[in-house]
Amino acid sequence: QLQLVESGGGLVQPGGSLRLSCVASGSTLAFYAIGWFRQAPGKAREGLSCISSGGGITYVDSVKGRFSISRDNAKTTVYLQMNNLSLEDTAVYYCAARHSSIRNWCSKTGTLFGSWGQGTQVTVSS
Repeated sequence: QLQLVESGGGLVQPGGSLRLSCVASGSTLAFYAIGWFRQAPGKAREGLSCISSGGGITYVDSVKGRFSISRDNAKTTVYLQMNNLSLEDTAVYYCAARHSSIRNWCSKTGTLFGSWGQGTQVTVSS
């Protein structure tokens, strides 16, 4: 079972940038697809981006062109670079993992992921 720890959240002004990190331990990251999700107060959890074990990437429309996901299996870390942040990006951000033998498997559906981090708060405010 993969354990995940997110970091990199914080307070940023509109238009600013943050890079979130998701550090994995307990198993081999290379065998897992990793998704980034967020949940704002009073709103449902939203799938933002996913990177498959084979490196395939998907984004939800609301973050395309602003967010970028990447993985460094040697460092057991997956990153989410977030640029041009807006007030609507304020939320708790989570990474999640799913072991998959299908190298191009990815999903924005959180219930398909078995391991979750504790989350990191991102607040966009002027």
